[in-house]
Amino acid sequence: MNNLIQILADSQRVFINLVRIAIFIVMTWIGGLKAFQYEADGIVPFVANSPVMRFFYSHPEEYKGHINKEGDVVPGNIRWHKENGTYTFAYGLGIAIVAIGLLTLLGIWVPKIGLAGGILTFGMSLVTLSFLITTPEAYVPDLGGMEHGFPYLSGAGRLVLKDIIMLTGGLLVASDSAKRILKNLDVYNRI
Repeated sequence: MNNLIQILADSQRVFINLVRIAIFIVMTWIGGLKAFQYEADGIVPFVANSPVMRFFYSHPEEYKGHINKEGDVVPGNIRWHKENGTYTFAYGLGIAIVAIGLLTLLGIWVPKIGLAGGILTFGMSLVTLSFLITTPEAYVPDLGGMEHGFPYLSGAGRLVLKDIIMLTGGLLVASDSAKRILKNLDVYNRI
Protein backbone atom coordinates (compact mmCIF):
# COMPACT_ATOMS: atom_id res chain seq x y z
CA MET A 1 0.00 0.00 0.00
CA ASN A 2 2.83 2.40 0.83
CA ASN A 3 4.36 1.71 -2.59
CA LEU A 4 1.11 2.65 -4.31
CA ILE A 5 0.86 5.84 -2.27
CA GLN A 6 4.47 6.72 -3.16
CA ILE A 7 3.89 5.99 -6.87
CA LEU A 8 0.78 8.19 -6.88
CA ALA A 9 2.60 10.99 -5.05
CA ASP A 10 5.55 10.83 -7.43
CA SER A 11 3.27 10.82 -10.49
CA GLN A 12 1.52 14.14 -9.93
CA ARG A 13 3.39 15.84 -12.80
CA VAL A 14 2.40 13.02 -15.17
CA PHE A 15 -1.22 13.30 -14.06
CA ILE A 16 -1.25 17.07 -14.61
CA ASN A 17 0.03 16.47 -18.13
CA LEU A 18 -2.76 13.90 -18.60
CA VAL A 19 -5.22 16.65 -17.64
CA ARG A 20 -3.65 18.84 -20.36
CA ILE A 21 -4.02 16.03 -22.88
CA ALA A 22 -7.63 15.41 -21.80
CA ILE A 23 -8.49 19.10 -22.19
CA PHE A 24 -6.85 19.07 -25.62
CA ILE A 25 -8.84 16.00 -26.73
CA VAL A 26 -12.17 17.41 -25.49
CA MET A 27 -11.56 20.89 -26.91
CA THR A 28 -10.34 19.63 -30.28
CA TRP A 29 -13.21 17.19 -30.66
CA ILE A 30 -15.95 19.57 -29.52
CA GLY A 31 -14.40 22.52 -31.36
CA GLY A 32 -14.02 20.49 -34.53
CA LEU A 33 -17.67 19.43 -34.41
CA LYS A 34 -18.71 23.10 -34.53
CA ALA A 35 -18.02 22.91 -38.29
CA PHE A 36 -21.02 20.59 -38.71
CA GLN A 37 -24.63 21.71 -39.06
CA TYR A 38 -26.07 19.53 -36.29
CA GLU A 39 -23.58 20.82 -33.70
CA ALA A 40 -24.01 24.45 -34.75
CA ASP A 41 -27.79 24.02 -34.48
CA GLY A 42 -27.38 22.41 -31.06
CA ILE A 43 -25.69 25.42 -29.45
CA VAL A 44 -28.34 27.91 -30.62
CA PRO A 45 -30.42 27.91 -27.39
CA PHE A 46 -27.28 28.56 -25.32
CA VAL A 47 -26.02 31.42 -27.49
CA ALA A 48 -29.44 32.96 -28.12
CA ASN A 49 -30.21 33.16 -24.38
CA SER A 50 -26.77 34.31 -23.27
CA PRO A 51 -26.51 38.03 -22.50
CA VAL A 52 -22.77 37.72 -23.29
CA MET A 53 -23.15 35.99 -26.67
CA ARG A 54 -26.59 36.65 -28.15
CA PHE A 55 -25.34 39.64 -30.14
CA PHE A 56 -23.50 37.20 -32.43
CA TYR A 57 -26.88 36.19 -33.91
CA SER A 58 -29.04 38.39 -36.12
CA HIS A 59 -32.35 37.24 -34.60
CA PRO A 60 -31.66 35.39 -31.33
CA GLU A 61 -35.22 35.87 -30.08
CA GLU A 62 -36.61 33.80 -33.00
CA TYR A 63 -34.57 30.64 -32.40
CA LYS A 64 -37.38 28.50 -30.93
CA GLY A 65 -39.21 28.44 -34.27
CA HIS A 66 -36.11 27.13 -36.06
CA ILE A 67 -34.75 24.38 -33.80
CA ASN A 68 -33.53 21.28 -35.62
CA LYS A 69 -33.42 18.01 -33.73
CA GLU A 70 -30.00 16.36 -33.84
CA GLY A 71 -29.54 14.94 -37.31
CA ASP A 72 -32.65 16.66 -38.71
CA VAL A 73 -32.28 18.40 -42.05
CA VAL A 74 -35.03 21.00 -42.38
CA PRO A 75 -34.15 23.26 -45.33
CA GLY A 76 -36.21 26.21 -44.04
CA ASN A 77 -34.53 26.06 -40.65
CA ILE A 78 -31.10 25.75 -42.23
CA ARG A 79 -31.80 28.86 -44.33
CA TRP A 80 -32.84 30.73 -41.19
CA HIS A 81 -29.67 29.62 -39.38
CA LYS A 82 -27.52 30.82 -42.28
CA GLU A 83 -29.25 34.23 -42.20
CA ASN A 84 -29.07 34.32 -38.40
CA GLY A 85 -25.29 33.81 -38.36
CA THR A 86 -25.56 30.47 -36.57
CA TYR A 87 -23.00 28.68 -38.74
CA THR A 88 -20.57 31.58 -39.02
CA PHE A 89 -20.54 31.95 -35.23
CA ALA A 90 -20.14 28.19 -34.75
CA TYR A 91 -17.12 28.09 -37.10
CA GLY A 92 -15.42 30.93 -35.22
CA LEU A 93 -16.24 29.38 -31.86
CA GLY A 94 -14.90 26.03 -33.02
CA ILE A 95 -11.60 27.58 -34.09
CA ALA A 96 -11.30 29.36 -30.73
CA ILE A 97 -12.04 26.16 -28.78
CA VAL A 98 -9.47 24.14 -30.77
CA ALA A 99 -6.90 26.92 -30.23
CA ILE A 100 -7.51 26.88 -26.46
CA GLY A 101 -7.05 23.11 -26.42
CA LEU A 102 -3.81 23.42 -28.36
CA LEU A 103 -2.47 26.14 -26.04
CA THR A 104 -3.28 23.94 -23.06
CA LEU A 105 -1.53 20.93 -24.59
CA LEU A 106 1.57 22.98 -25.44
CA GLY A 107 1.84 23.76 -21.73
CA ILE A 108 3.52 20.36 -21.39
CA TRP A 109 6.59 21.91 -23.02
CA VAL A 110 6.10 25.70 -22.82
CA PRO A 111 4.72 26.90 -19.45
CA LYS A 112 3.85 30.44 -20.63
CA ILE A 113 1.68 29.08 -23.43
CA GLY A 114 0.18 26.52 -21.04
CA LEU A 115 -0.67 29.29 -18.58
CA ALA A 116 -2.66 31.08 -21.29
CA GLY A 117 -4.38 27.82 -22.24
CA GLY A 118 -5.32 27.04 -18.64
CA ILE A 119 -6.68 30.52 -18.00
CA LEU A 120 -8.65 30.46 -21.26
CA THR A 121 -10.03 27.00 -20.41
CA PHE A 122 -11.16 28.35 -17.05
CA GLY A 123 -12.76 31.43 -18.67
CA MET A 124 -14.51 29.44 -21.37
CA SER A 125 -15.87 27.07 -18.75
CA LEU A 126 -17.26 29.99 -16.73
CA VAL A 127 -19.14 31.22 -19.79
CA THR A 128 -20.42 27.71 -20.50
CA LEU A 129 -21.56 27.22 -16.90
CA SER A 130 -23.47 30.51 -17.08
CA PHE A 131 -25.80 28.73 -19.52
CA LEU A 132 -27.27 26.91 -16.50
CA ILE A 133 -28.65 30.29 -15.45
CA THR A 134 -29.56 31.77 -18.84
CA THR A 135 -30.83 28.82 -20.91
CA PRO A 136 -34.31 27.41 -20.20
CA GLU A 137 -33.45 24.30 -22.25
CA ALA A 138 -30.87 23.33 -19.61
CA TYR A 139 -33.74 22.00 -17.49
CA VAL A 140 -36.48 19.46 -18.10
CA PRO A 141 -39.50 21.31 -19.54
CA ASP A 142 -42.92 21.23 -17.91
CA LEU A 143 -44.74 18.68 -20.05
CA GLY A 144 -47.16 17.66 -17.32
CA GLY A 145 -44.86 15.60 -15.12
CA MET A 146 -43.79 16.41 -11.58
CA GLU A 147 -40.07 16.55 -12.35
CA HIS A 148 -39.32 19.69 -14.34
CA GLY A 149 -37.41 22.94 -13.95
CA PHE A 150 -34.62 23.38 -11.43
CA PRO A 151 -32.87 21.07 -10.31
CA TYR A 152 -33.90 18.60 -13.04
CA LEU A 153 -31.21 18.97 -15.69
CA SER A 154 -32.05 18.06 -19.28
CA GLY A 155 -29.48 16.36 -21.51
CA ALA A 156 -28.19 19.81 -22.47
CA GLY A 157 -27.95 20.86 -18.83
CA ARG A 158 -26.09 17.70 -17.84
CA LEU A 159 -23.62 18.35 -20.64
CA VAL A 160 -23.06 21.92 -19.41
CA LEU A 161 -22.67 20.89 -15.77
CA LYS A 162 -19.66 18.74 -16.72
CA ASP A 163 -17.78 21.98 -17.46
CA ILE A 164 -17.14 22.23 -13.71
CA ILE A 165 -14.48 19.59 -14.38
CA MET A 166 -13.03 21.61 -17.30
CA LEU A 167 -13.03 24.74 -15.14
CA THR A 168 -11.09 22.93 -12.41
CA GLY A 169 -8.74 21.31 -14.92
CA GLY A 170 -8.02 24.72 -16.44
CA LEU A 171 -7.12 26.11 -13.01
CA LEU A 172 -4.96 23.08 -12.23
CA VAL A 173 -2.89 23.33 -15.42
CA ALA A 174 -2.67 27.14 -15.14
CA SER A 175 -1.38 26.76 -11.57
CA ASP A 176 1.18 24.16 -12.65
CA SER A 177 2.33 26.40 -15.52
CA ALA A 178 2.63 29.39 -13.17
CA LYS A 179 4.71 27.31 -10.74
CA ARG A 180 7.03 26.23 -13.56
CA ILE A 181 7.35 29.83 -14.82
CA LEU A 182 8.32 31.03 -11.33
CA LYS A 183 10.77 28.15 -10.93
CA ASN A 184 12.38 29.05 -14.29
CA LEU A 185 12.59 32.72 -13.24
CA ASP A 186 14.20 31.74 -9.96
CA VAL A 187 16.79 29.60 -11.74
CA TYR A 188 17.41 32.42 -14.24
CA ASN A 189 17.79 35.03 -11.46
CA ARG A 190 20.36 32.86 -9.65
CA ILE A 191 22.63 32.84 -12.67
